[in-house]
Amino acid sequence: MFKHSIPAILLFSLTFCLAATLPNKHRHGSRPSDNSPMVKPLPRIAICGLGIESSTFSPALTDEAAFHAKYGAEVFSSYPFMAADSPLRKSAVWFPALMGKSLPGGAVTRAAYESLVGKTLDSLKKHLPYDGLYFDIHGAMSVVGLDDPEGDLITRIRKVVGTKTLISTSMDLHGNVSWRLAQNTDLITCYRMAPHEDAMQTKQRAVENLISRIETGKGKPAFKAYISIPILLPGEKTSTRIEPGKSIYKAVAPASVQPGVIDAAIWIGYAWADEPRNHAVVMVTGDDKAVVTAAAEKLAQNFWDARKAFEFVAPTGTLAECLDKAVASPKHPFYISDSGDNPTAGGAGDATWTLTQILARPEFKTDAGPSLLYASVPAPQLIKSAIAAGVGGHVDGLAGAAVDARFAPPVRLSGTVESIQYGDKDAEVEAVIKVGSVHVIVTQKRKPYHKEIDFTRLGLNPRTAGIVVVKIGYLEPELYAMRADWLLAITPGGVDQNIERLPYHRIKRPMFPLDKDMKDPDLKAKLVPAAGE
Repeated sequence: MFKHSIPAILLFSLTFCLAATLPNKHRHGSRPSDNSPMVKPLPRIAICGLGIESSTFSPALTDEAAFHAKYGAEVFSSYPFMAADSPLRKSAVWFPALMGKSLPGGAVTRAAYESLVGKTLDSLKKHLPYDGLYFDIHGAMSVVGLDDPEGDLITRIRKVVGTKTLISTSMDLHGNVSWRLAQNTDLITCYRMAPHEDAMQTKQRAVENLISRIETGKGKPAFKAYISIPILLPGEKTSTRIEPGKSIYKAVAPASVQPGVIDAAIWIGYAWADEPRNHAVVMVTGDDKAVVTAAAEKLAQNFWDARKAFEFVAPTGTLAECLDKAVASPKHPFYISDSGDNPTAGGAGDATWTLTQILARPEFKTDAGPSLLYASVPAPQLIKSAIAAGVGGHVDGLAGAAVDARFAPPVRLSGTVESIQYGDKDAEVEAVIKVGSVHVIVTQKRKPYHKEIDFTRLGLNPRTAGIVVVKIGYLEPELYAMRADWLLAITPGGVDQNIERLPYHRIKRPMFPLDKDMKDPDLKAKLVPAAGE
């Protein structure tokens, strides 16, 4: 009766000896010594996401290359808080799949979307199962022929990872939260500042919430309160720098730290896409039903009550009015936002209407006119001419309107090449061409100009210029800090700030401010079921 038990005893002894020689990190669940507690296995957490803000009112299309996708360990470079020696990095076993972030633009082609989604799902399948997944999205992606891409993506992710995996989502406050997205994510949060100076802080909070719920064993929140608010406003009217956005968002953090609450968020939504999901939303997650629902309803009511107080973040005017004031002003630099073609809101970035108007004005016809910096206009062929001519050489060619020629045709630039720079991630090649007293930044591919170095690397000084015209909405922090004065020009383009003249057909109506006299909506919180329920 002992002939089978002896080898078993020897096998057990060999296994025990081998285990004793392994480092502790390979022996999760074993006891390193009689006085040491059991070592708990680290949670297995995946990372993935796609981010873009894309206008359905722009003729531009976004391809796969625009997402500059990162794969595997390269994904960590997107998050400073996930450095190799950081506490968060050490708190889990991480499986980064794919992270793609594009400049805002037009709708994403279906082929590009399906390719990126396929690569994401293939990567996730390789390392199953997962305790958690960090889902990093913007929330305002439009895809040709597909409504609610983020809701579609998270649903397809759920089919791979299952319903038990805890998913934590971080978003831009200009994203959209469909019921499908709300159901398939467990934890959700968004930025609380516009401009988004708290972007990285928000992403870190989403990861910390995820790890905390896994480590404590609390898992999925018991309640997810969701309130749809029929308001659709451009970001330039909802900046948290000014009222009422400032006070509305100031209430989010206190609401999120109440006992029984995990997080709270308000989404303004994205105004330049015509989909049923595009509107404001409030969500609060937590384990105390009464507190969670009350917090959501209070945030939603505050937002609705303030709807008529929202105004543009800067004084506005027509382009002619803005240029007249800038030319006459003693305050320099005088900034003008060319808002209709803002590439960081979804504009094509190559509309020429504003630049055409500037070059037609007599003040800027000669070198003696007011110094004006214009950023920017894509012109690949003109870039080639500038390279051939060299700095100091003369060029004459067309720029812009290759994508969006609805408001003006390509503009002719005839002037001197002042500088050429190579290697920018977005523009690839940039040149400054001086036409009269206007310094026009020309790019090989479209690029936003948000920082001082964007100008100074081209030999331009935005602090000493008379006028700076930038394709932008509200000024980003560095530009805002250096302005002596500022006006927001209501110009045409794919992200027209006058949203009441946009051809909406599919958003839910009534919607403020399109329907100014609409009745008060039902702002009672709806409880979102967990994924799979």
